[in-house]
Amino acid sequence: MKRRLATIAAVLITLTAATLTVVNPAWAATGLRISGRNIVEANGSTFVMRGINHMHTWYAGQTQSFADIKAAGANTVRVVLSGGRWTANTAADVSNVIALCKASRLICVLENHDTTGYGEDGAAYSLDQAADYWIGLKSVLTGQENYVVINIGNEPIGNTNAGQWTAATVAAIQKMRTNGFEHLLMIDAPNWGQDWQYTMRDNAQTVLDADVRDNTVLSIHMYAVFNTAQSIRSYLDVFQNNNWPLVIGEFGWQFASGEVDDTTLMAEAQARGIGYLGWSWAGNTDPILDMTDDFDAASLTTWGQRIVNGPNGLKATSREATIFGGVQPSTPGSPSPSQSSASPSPSTSPSQPAGACTATYAVTGQWQGGFQGDVKVTAGGAAIRNWTVTWTFPNGQTVNNAWGATVTGSGSTVTARNAAWNGALAAGASTNFGFLGSWTGANGIPTPTCTAS
Repeated sequence: MKRRLATIAAVLITLTAATLTVVNPAWAATGLRISGRNIVEANGSTFVMRGINHMHTWYAGQTQSFADIKAAGANTVRVVLSGGRWTANTAADVSNVIALCKASRLICVLENHDTTGYGEDGAAYSLDQAADYWIGLKSVLTGQENYVVINIGNEPIGNTNAGQWTAATVAAIQKMRTNGFEHLLMIDAPNWGQDWQYTMRDNAQTVLDADVRDNTVLSIHMYAVFNTAQSIRSYLDVFQNNNWPLVIGEFGWQFASGEVDDTTLMAEAQARGIGYLGWSWAGNTDPILDMTDDFDAASLTTWGQRIVNGPNGLKATSREATIFGGVQPSTPGSPSPSQSSASPSPSTSPSQPAGACTATYAVTGQWQGGFQGDVKVTAGGAAIRNWTVTWTFPNGQTVNNAWGATVTGSGSTVTARNAAWNGALAAGASTNFGFLGSWTGANGIPTPTCTAS
């Protein structure tokens, strides 16, 4: 999609597929890997991607975006790179990107954008050339298997001869493995990523079998082809029924009736325990697909509000990778707020009269020196228009940044006031805001109080 949205005439068809069982040789797993249809970490914890695409290759100076994307609730960032179709991202730059991802506690999906629309766009590179780019970066990628996923080529085939995708993809996977890459590999569909001719769907097993490491996840990009709940569910059903690993590597929002049904997409991804990565943080020539106004994290667009704060969005469903200290839910597809084993229990504000509000404070992830907090605000027996939550940290903790509320501090006392979009709550209704904080020595749970008007 991105800088060029392909015009596609899609025909809905009934999807059927037979379940195949393939046993691959055992191997010593390194870092992120596939288990069944799930992505798991080295310790076996299931990891469900909830993330945002960042157009790094065209906006290399926007390094604050990594921390901002984390603060928006993401656990993954998909980073656009180029090997020469645009200004090439060097080994030093890619090494810095990985460091930025790790500093922000984000799993880093690195993608080569040069392949976009190959066969239809004369400027596009082949998947074989993309593999060569990764081989040239091997020195900075080896050893990062816990943190980095390699998306070999973005939308690697256009709408011209989409059938070439299968052989080209098999060859690229095998070239990566022959050259010693142990990383989880991500493979985009043809048809500018949208697979409207179902080439990836119908050849998925062939591609997965080509990986001697059995460590490949397929990626569908959902835009105009997937503009109904039926089309989304039907496509995802085939992969689920065949136990094939899949992520939704790009998608936009339903700003018009012919666009992707993002509400269904996020709900289905959550119900099925599959990852999604929205396009994109900022920088599109088509501003409809920007989640922020000119990379300003404090100025979310309509699309940004939907994916960050909406039902089944990042704030509601994202869980940090355990490699960074996060605690994953035991059941994929139905995450619930979880805490580090070192964290105290959540604290709830005292009961309030009707028309007032209560607040519940919880630590959802903790690591040495830092933590992520979540506060749930619930209206009392009558509707409220605005709310304010206050608490006093017992151990001198500090809030570094927050989302979903305006947060200020005075000594150990913290005051959080609703954002413009989440102050009005019906009787009994709830909203959440979150923050990243720092601690030393101890990270005791404060007791919040909530007032409303």
